[in-house]
Amino acid sequence: MELSKDQKIAFDKIIKWYSSTTKSPYITLGGYAGTGKTTLISVIKRELNVLSKGNLKVAFCSYTGRAAQNLKNKLDANKSIESKDTISTIHGLIYKPIENDKGIITGWFKKDEMDAELVIVDEASMIDEIIWNDLLSFGVPIIAVGDHGQLPPIKGSFNLMEKPHLKLEEIHRQARGNPIIDVSIYARKTGKVPAKEYSNKVIKYTPDDFSFGEMSKELLENYDTDTLILCGYNTTRTKINQFVRNALGFEVPEPREGDRVICLRNNHKKGIYNGMLGTILDIQVLNEAWYEVEISMDGSKSIYSGKIYAPQFGATGPINFTKDRLKAKDGDLFDFGYALTVHKAQGSQAKRVVLFEERFAKMDDAQWKSWLYTGITRAEEELYIFGT
Repeated sequence: MELSKDQKIAFDKIIKWYSSTTKSPYITLGGYAGTGKTTLISVIKRELNVLSKGNLKVAFCSYTGRAAQNLKNKLDANKSIESKDTISTIHGLIYKPIENDKGIITGWFKKDEMDAELVIVDEASMIDEIIWNDLLSFGVPIIAVGDHGQLPPIKGSFNLMEKPHLKLEEIHRQARGNPIIDVSIYARKTGKVPAKEYSNKVIKYTPDDFSFGEMSKELLENYDTDTLILCGYNTTRTKINQFVRNALGFEVPEPREGDRVICLRNNHKKGIYNGMLGTILDIQVLNEAWYEVEISMDGSKSIYSGKIYAPQFGATGPINFTKDRLKAKDGDLFDFGYALTVHKAQGSQAKRVVLFEERFAKMDDAQWKSWLYTGITRAEEELYIFGT
């Protein structure tokens, strides 16, 4: 494969880093959308395989199951995977499940060791401090790859990709002319996306367009699991969730089987994380405060089983448990997951993204650029933006 100039520089430095007997525990590679991060990782993997004479075992991993599957597809296409390599979620790589006598997962614990000589982490901008420290604890060298143009992790001050050791900023020739990449560049550089049709499936609408209301309504009414609906405000998210549920035929405001939901709080023991999406398989009312549920989490073979807090559904923000700390430990926080804020969608991608531009008054220009860029780069094939 022909590498760009900054890809070649990063390639040489990563090979040199891995070959060093005194290398640091990890190296970070940042790259904007379209700069060929996965292409570079494929070339690096093949070179390291040659240097190790085919004996290198690599554990590829990503924050979400869908991202791990996307990575697998790209690596397979580039013929960069050996039979001994593994691809999984980060959670599946470093934790083992605890099951009860019915085979239901009740918790997770960190594995004692890792069967790999190198870990390559994709979507590393999503990793929180706890998971990162657990990854490092195995003593296996790590190449962490992410997009340094995206928003930082949802909570906390830890940001692995804030200042990556190496950066890819030149758009790869294969991505040039991709309308989603073009729109993402506008967002990242200027914080503005001009209203026009970039292709028949990448369009920016404004209220001046006669089809603004009609198109937004049609896209929301035709929601499916290949769609991400993104916005800024929780009040907007709540209204869209209600609209979509009505369009899908849900006749009551309470969650039901088949509802799409999003996790709003990490629970490392249960293996669920802020921003993970899923579908309710079963739901029973325990009392006015709690549901007992089973949820199929996207990209995961295991089923979440546990108690979730009923008043959270339809609330305009995370429920505040500070007045009742014991209650916070009784179960987990989920809400309807048809519409998400961009912050919650950082680890997700979808074939189709519907993005409503909403800027908080407190956002400075840099934060707004990151917000807009992050929302746009969730789209794989189709992107519809509604803004000013």
